[in-house]
Amino acid sequence: MFHGSMVAMVTPMQDDGAVDTQALAALVEFHIENGTDAIVAVGTTGESATLDNEEHCGVIRQVVDRVAGRIPVIAGSGANSTHEAIDLTRCAMDAGADACLLVTPYYNKPPQEGLYQHHKAIADAVAIPQILYNVPGRTACDMLPDTVERLSRIPNIIAIKEATADLERAREIVQRCGDNLDVYAGDDATAMELMLLGGKGVISVTANVAPRAMHELCEVCLLGDRARAEEINASIEGLHRDLFLESNPIPAKWALHEMGLISTGIRLPLVPLAEQYREPLRRTLRAAGIELGRSD
Repeated sequence: MFHGSMVAMVTPMQDDGAVDTQALAALVEFHIENGTDAIVAVGTTGESATLDNEEHCGVIRQVVDRVAGRIPVIAGSGANSTHEAIDLTRCAMDAGADACLLVTPYYNKPPQEGLYQHHKAIADAVAIPQILYNVPGRTACDMLPDTVERLSRIPNIIAIKEATADLERAREIVQRCGDNLDVYAGDDATAMELMLLGGKGVISVTANVAPRAMHELCEVCLLGDRARAEEINASIEGLHRDLFLESNPIPAKWALHEMGLISTGIRLPLVPLAEQYREPLRRTLRAAGIELGRSD
């Protein structure tokens, strides 16, 4: 249903941590102008963990309104409370989002049956297309292929963002779920290979700063053009690495600030990029052909 480069968009904030609605609107336009295929609003890269429910729903509504149907909007609505996830998913549907992205419950460490029942309850409660999100490196919770296959039989569970960077795992899910479930990369460094083995796109951090290149990478991967895909990926592979010099979204937000697109605002317990990483990231941005709009 949703294919290509889907940006896990940061949530711009003012220096005091308040959501910067003006910069948010400008980022939406930046992505549409540069070929992004869908926007993920208030996913984990969008600092969903530190936005309250009113802010969370407000950002989704603003993105949906600004996009105005030009590309799909996928709303992050996961939580480690099933009731909260249902409330956020219902809010996203009411705001006009095209789908929701639901991260596995973090910290709770539910068993596989708990994961199945959690996602089934949300899918049963809210009739919006839903995308599973498995990122055990951040959640301490790993949704195994057996559980993914069970969930793929629920009609409005349409895809999974698989962020383990395990290509064999991704291949297994593609083979087991077939047409019931699209598989998206959740790891930019392995996204090319995942798409070439049957994935339908990437929910990308790199697309925050290199949206055109990520769109083109997805386009040629979905056509099966490995040679061109390798050429494009080589031009931005430094971004795949250095946008994780510190915890996401610290480097991505700092890079966007250097590009002149957002302020330095980020919410505690996250802080702006440490000084020792700034010049290495500047070099990587320049090497990827990204123009910086400011310098310190």
